[in-house]
Amino acid sequence: MPNDRKIIDVLLVEDDPGDVLMTREAFEDNKLNNRLAVVPDGVTAMEFLRKEGEFVDAPTPDLILLDLNLPRMDGREVLAALKADADLRSIPVVVLTTSEAEEDVVRSYALHANAYVTKPVDFDAFINVVRQIDDFFVEVVRLPAR
Repeated sequence: MPNDRKIIDVLLVEDDPGDVLMTREAFEDNKLNNRLAVVPDGVTAMEFLRKEGEFVDAPTPDLILLDLNLPRMDGREVLAALKADADLRSIPVVVLTTSEAEEDVVRSYALHANAYVTKPVDFDAFINVVRQIDDFFVEVVRLPAR
């Protein structure tokens, strides 16, 4: 990979420790230099994004990887709150979830998700998905300046 790749801040909103570990390993295995912050639920995600409490100095992410099935405030509610907030709505959101339900796909896009990706259960396939998301959002897409 070229050394001149831009580095982006990624927020992973995920409550499953196994999926958090796989995502971290995918970043490490693929030599992804992006900064990864992790929060375990929707309420904490909104605090992070709004720079509240312990997150007052948190970076504004360039990309959000959002699970749908979260405690306290589910991913659909987070997505709706994000896209209703003028300061946050331009942050791209990739729904990264185990749900293959058509209603979740339709609702996520109706709430203005930028992509919907079903998590593979196989580690190698998961790494490949994370790498593809990274390649697309770092190499192909032009993200808004922060």
